[in-house]
Parts: sequence; C-alpha cells; structure tokens
Amino acid sequence: MEKQLHSSQFIKEQSFPFWIQRYFHDYEHVPLLHGHDFVELVYVVRGEAQHVFEGSHYEIRAGDVFIINPGEVHTYSIKPGKELEIINCLFLSDLIQGNWLLDLGITQSMDYFYVHPFLDKRERFHRRLNLNGQDSSRTLFLLETMINEFESRQSGCETLIRLQMVELLIWLSRSYRQAEGQCGREPARIQTRQLLVRRICGYLERCYDKKVSIPVLCGLFNISSRQLNRIFKESLGMTVVDMVHKIRIERAKHLLVETDEKVITIAGKVGYEDPAFFSRLFHRQVGCSPGKYRESS
Repeated sequence: MEKQLHSSQFIKEQSFPFWIQRYFHDYEHVPLLHGHDFVELVYVVRGEAQHVFEGSHYEIRAGDVFIINPGEVHTYSIKPGKELEIINCLFLSDLIQGNWLLDLGITQSMDYFYVHPFLDKRERFHRRLNLNGQDSSRTLFLLETMINEFESRQSGCETLIRLQMVELLIWLSRSYRQAEGQCGREPARIQTRQLLVRRICGYLERCYDKKVSIPVLCGLFNISSRQLNRIFKESLGMTVVDMVHKIRIERAKHLLVETDEKVITIAGKVGYEDPAFFSRLFHRQVGCSPGKYRESS
C-alpha cells in the first residue's frame, strides 16, 4: 500500500510553493512507496540504487536527474553496503508563473519540464538524463545555492530561488536536447509541429487546475488561435479545450481512488468551479458518475 504525501506537509506558504533538502539513503533507510500532489525533481549526488517507479525498476547512479509528476508512485531499492545521496526539490507549478514564461520568452526552452516528464513512463527512465563534467557541476551548484537560500530565508530569497529554478530547468532542457540529438532520437528529429503540440500539452498538464485561455496559450507559444486549434485537431483529433478536460478528468480519477475527499472538493482541485458540470462531464467521458467510479475502483 503506497503512502500519499501532500504539499502541505512540506510547503508552508502557498505564495511560495517550494521546498528543498539533501537526503542520505541506505539499505535500511529508504522512503516508503509513495505518491504526492507536487512536482519532485531529484538529482543523484553520489551512490547507486534502483529507482522503483510505477511498478518497474530502473538503475540510477551519480549524475542522474529526473522529475516525478503528481500522482506517480515511486521509492528506491538499495543493496546492503551501498548508499544513495540525493537532493530533493519539491514544488508546485505555481512557482514558475505564466507571466514569467511570457515575459522571458522561455516556453520553447523548457522541454525538460514540459516534454520529457510526459513521455511514455518506461521510455522516460530508459532515457533519463545523466549529467557529467560541467553540466553536473552547474546543476549541483544551482541546487546547493537554492538549499542555502531556502535555509537562510534572507530578504529576496524567494525571488532568487524562482530565478535559479528557471535557470536550472533551462539548463537541464539544453542538456536533454543535446543528449537526444546525439542519440538521433526525438526531439532532434521530431517535426516542429509535433514538438509544439507536446510542449503545449505539457504546459496544460502542469496547469490543469488553472484557468488557461486560448489567447494566453497563443501568447505563450507565439501562435494564432486558428493555427493552435488546427494543429491540435490534426495531431490529436481533439481541440485544446477537449485536451484540458481530458487531463483534468484523468487527474480527478486518480484523486477519487487515492483520497477520501468529497467529489465537490475534487471538482475544485482539478479546475471546475461548478460540481454539477464536473459530474456531467465525468459521466460523459468515463461512463459513470464520480461516486460510482470510486466505488468500483
């Protein structure tokens, strides 16, 4: 039985949804199998282990970095005599606000955050990012700087951490693109349109509980509304709004099974202010009411 962790256990200020800490694990000291409602970025400082992720085992070693999405279940398995040192960075998508993405023009420079974490689960960890040399040193430096800022809580630390987090994700995205290009894999050879759709879908996954309008998406990704709807219909067979509903309903299904929260609460958590509309939409997409889905799962 997995344990469910909640952002409120770590993040004390909703205005600054961030938490970071260094951990040391060994054979006798590993976290229980768990899921959570926040984004988790993990960097392996030293050691080796198996990452137990969604029922599969993947070897990890120093220099590995990976992201665990909300709702995904994982832990570590470490052999006797071995150790694992990691830095855990926990945050909500609110940490990187949409107006920052727009003002800085970085939506096309964040593929490690908006594309890679939404690839097929097995493919993600067979193609995990392993850093060495300057890439590894820079990543560790940024994470340790954030730890120091987070612990010191000096004036301006929240802004500095947000900036450092954006810098880290851009840096990891560059490394990811380079690694994929060297292997002759996606996204180096992927068509521009397909990559754009993946980026937008990743953004919608991160912001599923927020009001995201077509004009905002067009501004973020420098595309007209006509083009946006056309490429979604051609690539996915659905509109952007359909995709938003699909993502939200999938998240609601997870919450119905993994929590005891009321349907009205879950509706609000996935972005629906009208519980009745949520229930009708859920029934249309899943074939039963939220309550029936919970009972049968």
